[in-house]
Amino acid sequence: MTAPAPAPAPAPAPGTKTDERLVHTSPLRKLMGRPELGSIVGAIAVFLFFSIAADSFLRASSFGTVLYAASTIGIMAVPVALLMIGGEFDLSAGVMVTSSALISSMFSYQMTANVWVGVFVSLLVTLLIGVFNGFMLTRTKLPSFIITLGTFLMLTGLNLGLTKLISGTVSTKGIGDMEGFASAKAVFASQITIGSVNLKVTILWWFVLIALATWILLRTRAGNWIFAVGGEKDAARATGVPVNKTRIGLYMGVAFAAWVSGQHLLFSYDVVQSGEGVGNELTYIIAAVIGGCLITGGYGSAIGSAVGAFIFGMTSKGIVYAEWNPDWFKFFLGAMLLLATLLNAWVRKRAEARS
Repeated sequence: MTAPAPAPAPAPAPGTKTDERLVHTSPLRKLMGRPELGSIVGAIAVFLFFSIAADSFLRASSFGTVLYAASTIGIMAVPVALLMIGGEFDLSAGVMVTSSALISSMFSYQMTANVWVGVFVSLLVTLLIGVFNGFMLTRTKLPSFIITLGTFLMLTGLNLGLTKLISGTVSTKGIGDMEGFASAKAVFASQITIGSVNLKVTILWWFVLIALATWILLRTRAGNWIFAVGGEKDAARATGVPVNKTRIGLYMGVAFAAWVSGQHLLFSYDVVQSGEGVGNELTYIIAAVIGGCLITGGYGSAIGSAVGAFIFGMTSKGIVYAEWNPDWFKFFLGAMLLLATLLNAWVRKRAEARS
């Protein structure tokens, strides 16, 4: 004897809204709602373009070079993307990388200490810079543009002024012969060779940061807080979201990535030029925007910022492989920014219209 089939659920009364959580969402609709969709389409277009324009672009050895160029931007673009999702900017991110490298180098050299001492002192000071940015933002209520622009100018002056005062020149002294340099280089600036492809360790750091940031955004309460703060901070505060702590934490995330990038800069070249890093903050922001982050906050992904950085890597190296004038890089960069932003806006409107 078979059990009778369950009775169908009653249809909702006219005018009654169904619970959105019970509505089946098609894979296509989910795909159209992803913030990184536009950047993925752009990355495919850039890849195909340089595959045709530059014969050497498709070589295996070129792949490692492209990934390295992408990773040096992507390490910073990931936390910058999270910060933008939280509705804020950090214009000091570029020079903070240089500050981190300078602190490690000069502390180790002046104190004649193991370079790892300088590395950890640099980590502490760099994180404090992130705390300063977040604290000033939450206390003064000034826009993050003003706060971090001030930090940018102060760090730029300190980088130049202190380096000249301590070293007598605009660059640091070499620390390549100091204790601990080899092990620190292995962590921050080594490379492995797989076949004919040389892969820098920064690529591994980049992938780890992408995975960590994606997990935070999609699987943790902190990720919900980031989206809520970027969407509407007053409403988020009213529902119990720790807005101030979330903002400070995001700035500390940018500072941590700046420390990683700074150590790579130092242990790749042994010395650091104090004027480096100016202008790179815009590159990180552009990579995040190309990857689908909105300027207004509340929308974006870590994977999108990685795709944006990958587009940077393909374009910068693709122009070299095609033997074009590198001056064209800025043109392509601006065109990609506009096209990616328009495509992301179109995708988002289509996703909202389907929901």
